Amino acid sequence: MDLELLYGRGTLPLRLPDELSVTVIRKPAMPVLPSAEEGVRAALAAPVAARPLREEAAGKASACILICDITRPVPNRLLLGPLVRELLEAGVPRAGITVLVATGLHRPNQGAELAELVGDPWVLATVKVENHDARDDAAHLDLGRTAAGTPVKLDRRFAGAELKLVTGLVEPHFMAGYSGGRKVIAPGVAHKETITTFHSSRFMAHPKADNCVLAGNPLHEEQLAIAAMLGRVLCVNTVLDEERRLSFVNYGEVVASHAEAVRFVERYAIVRVPRRFRTVVTSAAGYPLDKTYYQTVKGMVSPKDILAPGANLVIASECSEGMGSKEYVAAQERLLALGEDGFLAAIAEKRFADVDEWQTQMQVKPMKLARVHLYTRGLRPGDRALTGVHLVDSVEEAVLASVRASGDPAVAVIPEGPYVLPVYAEA
Repeated sequence: MDLELLYGRGTLPLRLPDELSVTVIRKPAMPVLPSAEEGVRAALAAPVAARPLREEAAGKASACILICDITRPVPNRLLLGPLVRELLEAGVPRAGITVLVATGLHRPNQGAELAELVGDPWVLATVKVENHDARDDAAHLDLGRTAAGTPVKLDRRFAGAELKLVTGLVEPHFMAGYSGGRKVIAPGVAHKETITTFHSSRFMAHPKADNCVLAGNPLHEEQLAIAAMLGRVLCVNTVLDEERRLSFVNYGEVVASHAEAVRFVERYAIVRVPRRFRTVVTSAAGYPLDKTYYQTVKGMVSPKDILAPGANLVIASECSEGMGSKEYVAAQERLLALGEDGFLAAIAEKRFADVDEWQTQMQVKPMKLARVHLYTRGLRPGDRALTGVHLVDSVEEAVLASVRASGDPAVAVIPEGPYVLPVYAEA
């Protein structure tokens, strides 16, 4: 069988012998909007729990539009031009409009990368486009604390804007249930102290802090609480199919519109599988998600429900930018030094997480269930050991070795990686 895994800006061919019993796990065919541009216009004309954007913006002196950073393939080129034009036509002064990259604690997006992210030269030339900096104390407004005690400090460019607008991609997220909406606010434009509080071990270890789970998910609940402290927030949500074509778009009040988008995407993203496997192959979803090993962890976590005891999990990720942040490297070094249980014990009582150590905490979940194998061409030799997993030179050879060791010819392949959530459900 010939397959292709999403890898980098293209695909990685995967050729498996015909004698294997291969189950390919992917989303059902999704509807694709015949005209993405017309779909955006229609969404803006049919708001969810809101007025048309031009009415919402009338009389406002300032507006801030949040966009996700380069790690999310949000179709900004389709969204930002129409949104900025609506604001200008509503009378919002050009100097009062800011497009803010919601980096969270990730690095800023600049130069050619920023141009790629925005996707519209007119927007770059017309309004301010800036990056959030979670470590800049003076750049944030202190809004108090949530009922759970999380300090809420948000970028003042967004928190102080008269009109607040969020854009994003709604997809499974291995901690927050689904991405987009309220998540673009926090952690997107939150202060380091806010992020490291609700990304601490006590939140991450909660059984509901998982893919496609919103009810009872402590991260989701904190994000909703933080968004509520801002007052009225509007949102444009998008959903893409496996080929990154626009399948769904809506606009409206941030909570209501995001919930509608979730209802749409969960019909496709959650795929029920009638058995568990000793050999599972997946990807990190290709560019831009597989730019770093840090982001690759999402692909490791998603298939955990279909891993049989003692399984081998093989993941392909380009890691074109290496490991990720220096703080994440430090967390991986602690994992190697302390072991899985020692690492979890060391972070269990922290009020504030160390930056990016939550990704290492999440990596331990699949490591407890399976032996993880990584295929990559992007990591430097000195970084390979920091992954904490087994590096392989060939996905095919890793699959055949797993089949030989287990004696089970059944192999599951998830070409789209973390954008699909396989769930074990007995036939």
